[in-house]
Amino acid sequence: MKLQHGQAVALMVAAAAMWSIAGVVTRQLDHARSFEVTFWRSLFTVLSLLVILPASQGLGVFRRLPWRSLYFWGSGVCWCIMFTAFMVALTLTSVANVLITMALGPLVTALLTWLITGQALPWRTWLAIGLAGLGIGWMFASQMDLADTGFALGVGVAVCVPMAGAVQWNLVQRSQVRGLNLDLVSSVLLGALLSTLATFPWALPFQASVRDLQWLALLGLVQLAIPCALSVVCARVLLAAEVSLLALLEVVFGIALAWLGAGEAPTVPVLTGGTMVLVALLMNELFARKQQHD
Repeated sequence: MKLQHGQAVALMVAAAAMWSIAGVVTRQLDHARSFEVTFWRSLFTVLSLLVILPASQGLGVFRRLPWRSLYFWGSGVCWCIMFTAFMVALTLTSVANVLITMALGPLVTALLTWLITGQALPWRTWLAIGLAGLGIGWMFASQMDLADTGFALGVGVAVCVPMAGAVQWNLVQRSQVRGLNLDLVSSVLLGALLSTLATFPWALPFQASVRDLQWLALLGLVQLAIPCALSVVCARVLLAAEVSLLALLEVVFGIALAWLGAGEAPTVPVLTGGTMVLVALLMNELFARKQQHD
């Protein structure tokens, strides 16, 4: 799939919206906890991609998997870390604490891009990252519960998500810069498979109800398989920092879903911070379009 810049931005917004359902859905679970949640979600992601990949790329997709590529394995390991750490963190501390930790993503991605490639990011991207970061901090500053006994452990696990994400987006971009004809969408499947295998022993004995499995199947398909595959396609067109920056919309959408789906009305700081994030993203895209036309 070959995308224009605007199309890639639109698809990343859609991906962020799908990612954002994780917090609300996880709170609907009856019995499944911690590693079992991660196991079932990852397993359903594997099953979903086993249908999606051949349906979109033909049955030969599995014969074309780049097993010998370090980019493929590196990307798969990154997805595994993100899939596993995110859900485990949600079971240890609040959704707000996890999301504010994940907001480190754009800064970590930008710094890693600079360290690896020496490529200077546009000033508009740095400005947008700074403004979005302030907005995220403002949103959750009044909600972070330092007295929460699981806070330190939960945040420690959650920080693995932006770190792995930064490596992932840079790997995709690096493979494109080098002209490697790699389909790293399939690395999402590898990551989900690795996450399933890694969490299986810790998930026993299974306690998930039928209702839990239905919710987790929804997460596997709609919250992981589809948006993660789309994000890899978008990363072929967008800068790594842009992908990470647009992914911050997950935080804003997550707040809206919590309001509509769980009756958690956002406070004034949340509304103010969310507006700052949206302004930062809009500003970044407007300056990008202006530079393209100049």
